[in-house]
Amino acid sequence: MPWQAPIVVHRPTPSGGRRVTARGDILGLAHNDADLLEFLRRAGLDEADIDLDDPHLVEWRGGRAHQWEAA
Repeated sequence: MPWQAPIVVHRPTPSGGRRVTARGDILGLAHNDADLLEFLRRAGLDEADIDLDDPHLVEWRGGRAHQWEAA
């Protein structure tokens, strides 16, 4: 199985927001970076250790990083 970042931010939904998963578990639907950080904090990550632009931690699928609205 190919390597995959533990956190995946999926493509924007038509109504806005992006589904967030951690190792396959759904964390929620984020509408901004603050939502995403809160989901990761609740999943046990320390905010000081989170870099949303680190591809080894977060994989942004189906859209640009930090883009929350559907194109």
